[in-house]
Amino acid sequence: MRKLDLLTPTEAMARLNAALQAGEALPGEVIATAHARNRVLARDVVSPVPMPEFRRSTVDGYAVRADSTPGVLRVVGEVRMGEVATFAIKHGEAALVHTGGNLPEGADAVVMLEDTIPLTMDDRRQAVPSDGMLPSVVVRQWKIQIGKKLAPGENAIQQGEDVQAGEVVVRAGTRLREQEIAGLLSLGITRIEVVRQPRVALIASGDELVPAEAETKPGQVRNTNQPMLAALVARNGGVPLDFGVLPDVRLAFEEAAARAMREADAVVFMAGSSVGERDFVPDVVNAMGHPGILVHGILFRPGKPTLFAVCNGKPVFGLPGNPISALVTGTLFLAPTLWRIQGALNPPQPNFVRAVLAEDVKSPKDLEHWFPVRLEAGDWRLRGSQSSSPDLPSLPPARPIATKSNLIFGLVRADGIACAPIGTDRLTAGAEIAVRLFD
Repeated sequence: MRKLDLLTPTEAMARLNAALQAGEALPGEVIATAHARNRVLARDVVSPVPMPEFRRSTVDGYAVRADSTPGVLRVVGEVRMGEVATFAIKHGEAALVHTGGNLPEGADAVVMLEDTIPLTMDDRRQAVPSDGMLPSVVVRQWKIQIGKKLAPGENAIQQGEDVQAGEVVVRAGTRLREQEIAGLLSLGITRIEVVRQPRVALIASGDELVPAEAETKPGQVRNTNQPMLAALVARNGGVPLDFGVLPDVRLAFEEAAARAMREADAVVFMAGSSVGERDFVPDVVNAMGHPGILVHGILFRPGKPTLFAVCNGKPVFGLPGNPISALVTGTLFLAPTLWRIQGALNPPQPNFVRAVLAEDVKSPKDLEHWFPVRLEAGDWRLRGSQSSSPDLPSLPPARPIATKSNLIFGLVRADGIACAPIGTDRLTAGAEIAVRLFD
């Protein structure tokens, strides 16, 4: 019988990551920038233009020359939104402008509307044409008084102040968020090259498994791990491939493994990775490619028999078949690996809150133990960490949820999971802990 070669979770991930460094990067594909949320940029993006492309006002007010202030200035026109000024500002002159509007030549500052005092307007009547056919036209001119001294550049944005033409604005490896998408579109970049999403083969096994829509018989359970991990894969930038449920027959595992190596960028076996007579995954994985199994067994609960491998540059996981074990190991080990093979420089970071343990928790001293908890107080989601502010409530109580690794509703009832580190056999009620939120 095989024995597990147990490593700490940190050692296990370090070994996997070191082996993945030699792997080939996923290819790129060009997509619409507007649809690139959560995708990883394949190439640096260089700005084709300065941003902003013209000098703008940041307020409603008057464009002026700063060396004309303070004083009384003659208003010579208005720059309407979406238009370019057809006149220049001279010393002692001003032009009405609006927030975001173009600044006329000669103006180097903007005085806010509320910082000006309008003076009496003059009506000047143009001469009537000699033929008397056209009515006279009234041209209104007015003046404003400015009581403060403006500095050059005040209330104004200069051309290229945000981005210079030719500047790298988003680096390859950036996981694109809403702000990157908006920035790229503001430069007129409507299509970009991103890393192709990794295709992840999800291979469930077990003679007892039936489809979720089936009526179960005694001894049968519905296949929930595959759709659960498919959701996890999709959430972390991958494309799940459903390989169905394998019977407990070695040839079925070998055929699925060969197909997965042809069609997928990563492979996940669910169940079959332990040391029993019908656990075929370890032998099958070692035949899938070089270097093969890197880790078989982790000092970890739930999920001690978890397997990590790299086969011809592709990560391969053997995750436990129990749903709680599968989801926790998938969250802590599979998810960050998917971002790694996409080359993400800024993968999503787990969200932790501080809490106070409501009950004692026993823990296996030789394992890193993650257990589900429910948070029971009011405003903890708004805080995220302990604060000394008297306006914030005390840390919420975290109540451990007693469950077993094959009972998925233990996690359904939980807000997150907490960790008892290796070397700890008991966490006592009242201890401050960090809770990793599920969402």
